[in-house]
Amino acid sequence: MSPLTRRIVQAVLYEAIALVFVGPVLAILFAQPVSSSLGLAAIMSAVALAWNYGFNFLFEHWEGKQAIKGRSFLRRLVHGICFEGALVIMLVPLMAYWLQTTLLQAFLADVGILVFFFIYAIGFTWFFDHLFGLPASARTQCDE
Repeated sequence: MSPLTRRIVQAVLYEAIALVFVGPVLAILFAQPVSSSLGLAAIMSAVALAWNYGFNFLFEHWEGKQAIKGRSFLRRLVHGICFEGALVIMLVPLMAYWLQTTLLQAFLADVGILVFFFIYAIGFTWFFDHLFGLPASARTQCDE
């Protein structure tokens, strides 16, 4: 699969699966109607989808320049921390606005979602790599 196709497939699958989980959780956590929580989840998903594509493009560019190839647990951990950390900075203000609450309250409410997505991001990329293979930026000569 080409790098562009791979990034698009990965980002769309990641967000589609996440939306199925996040919409109902938001409705429960914030005592919102499901239609409102799905609206917020869809907007959050669109932001995350754009970020997923951009972040993975940058990450694979960086990764391709590294002397050590492959995706160790540490590299996956750093990937997850950087991806989710930047996403928090983007999404907490949106949540605060949508839910008409403070940034602190939105952040605290987002902690549970963050834990889920942190684990999900690492697990999803591991599963995706095993299903579709590593991108060219992470392959060693033995993998090719």
